[in-house]
Amino acid sequence: MNKKIMASMLLLFFALFSTNVFANSNATPKEEVKHEYHEKSLGQLLESFYKTTGIYSFTTPRDDVMTSEAHAEDARPMTTFEQTWGRLIMIGICLLLFYLAIARGFEPLLLMPIAFGGILANIPLAGIAGETGMLGIIYNMGIANGFFPLLIFMGVGAMTDFTPLLANPKSAILGGAAQFGIFGSLVGAVAIGFDLQSASAISIIGGADGPTSIFIANRLAPELLGAIAVAAYSYMALVPVIQPPIMKALTSEAERKIKMPKLRKVNKLENLTLPIVILLLAILFLPESTPLIGAFCLGNFFKQSGAVERLSDTMQNSLINIVTIFLGLGVGSKLAADKFLVLETLGIMVIGLIAFAAGTAAGVIMAKVMNKFASDENKINPLIGAAGVSAVPMAARVVSKVGQEYDKSNVLLMHAMGPNVAGVIGSAVAAGVLLSIF
Repeated sequence: MNKKIMASMLLLFFALFSTNVFANSNATPKEEVKHEYHEKSLGQLLESFYKTTGIYSFTTPRDDVMTSEAHAEDARPMTTFEQTWGRLIMIGICLLLFYLAIARGFEPLLLMPIAFGGILANIPLAGIAGETGMLGIIYNMGIANGFFPLLIFMGVGAMTDFTPLLANPKSAILGGAAQFGIFGSLVGAVAIGFDLQSASAISIIGGADGPTSIFIANRLAPELLGAIAVAAYSYMALVPVIQPPIMKALTSEAERKIKMPKLRKVNKLENLTLPIVILLLAILFLPESTPLIGAFCLGNFFKQSGAVERLSDTMQNSLINIVTIFLGLGVGSKLAADKFLVLETLGIMVIGLIAFAAGTAAGVIMAKVMNKFASDENKINPLIGAAGVSAVPMAARVVSKVGQEYDKSNVLLMHAMGPNVAGVIGSAVAAGVLLSIF
């Protein structure tokens, strides 16, 4: 009986299927829109091809070329300069960044994707940085909404060791002093005409903290996000170029040779407790900063617990590497001539440079002041004050390198990591203060 029922159902199904196919075959076909082809001579074909080349675009600007924007409604006509010399200048700048990254070793993990993104953004006709282009999709996916910075902070937290800070808590003062650059850039931005809210978004550049800069710009001044991201990450990558001359100018050779005592041993419980304490303090006093500080503490707590090695390893390696590629390309999309070679962006770059230099100098000067009240055996090498900016661990590595130029046996890396870690937390706290005000 069951076999008969199944056979009947199969026959019914095939009958319905056949009827549907027959009905579709007899339906009136839709009219296809055909594009009429006009025959062209060989010369006309070559001319058509030439007009689609980059050579033609660089040499023959048009009035109907629009800028490539992450949101199409923001597009505007490109100027003649932007279509021609502007693109060529920006491609040249990106090639210079390649040189600094590859030949000079200046933070290739940042400069390589940023520079490559910049070249892609300046390719004519392709629209790679547009809303439907690869770079535009990346920008909207994680930079415009502030998602990538949180993932970066999570990875940085997993890579961070609080031991130097816990072993020498007074190094946190140096991290705090270096945040002077943030407030210096705030004053500078207001002085050249930015309103207070936009100036607050720009100010975080002074701490050389790319993720925090993107996060706060997205909240306070979205229209300046691209320029702020480019400035912040440019100075993070160029720490080895900017900081050493400032450090050397403010210290004597004898001060650069100061050897600091070995750090005390820090137990696991201290390392495990600190991220929770930092998070609780942020919750109580600066909830606006908890997205950044929370992501940072999450990564660090997983690392210090020792119970989730696979997750911690993923944050430190796979996750942060993938996000760095996307973040660099997204930031590089704002190196297009129509975005970068404008007074607003150049003004932000100048403010950021001055503020970053001021933050570096403030950290070094604070270390010299602290030495006035310290015994001879507890003197601080003033160079580590420069690590108080948030570029971790780049600034600490630069400090160590400069110190060893004068004394090969003087290892300052771990001492410099104290103010460097404090600087990361300090910039997030500063961002929280500015967000809570506005």
